[in-house]
Amino acid sequence: MPAEPSAGAIPVSPSLSVSGRSIARMAAGASAPSGVTLRIGRKPKPTCLIVFQLVSEMVFLFGDRVMVRRDRRRLAAHSRQIAMYVCHVALSISVDDIAASFGRERSTVAHACHLVEDRRDNPAFDDFVSAVERMVTSVFGEADEG
Repeated sequence: MPAEPSAGAIPVSPSLSVSGRSIARMAAGASAPSGVTLRIGRKPKPTCLIVFQLVSEMVFLFGDRVMVRRDRRRLAAHSRQIAMYVCHVALSISVDDIAASFGRERSTVAHACHLVEDRRDNPAFDDFVSAVERMVTSVFGEADEG
């Protein structure tokens, strides 16, 4: 049974469509992808939500098997971890801002970044994450170094 959202959390729309209209609505702050819970008083970065949407769609497109319910939840968690990692590494968004955008604690974001970095030893996974990084940097631009 899924855990209830924490006190002070607002569950958001479970929409995962990737039309230009849904991305524009997310950028305007209207809704967020499924699995994302916004906390009161913390402003999400639309960039993080769009990256999560892109990662989710890429995982769905390149997935090679039919998902059962347990696999879909796990896949959503992996997609969220990759999106957090790409936001932090490729776009240089702070861990605090990413945590606010995904409705998670900053330690969860740091843990996700470590997990993805450790999994990059697998060549296929590394190729996938590199493709996501290239796509995100072509859309949002290079990260500011320094």
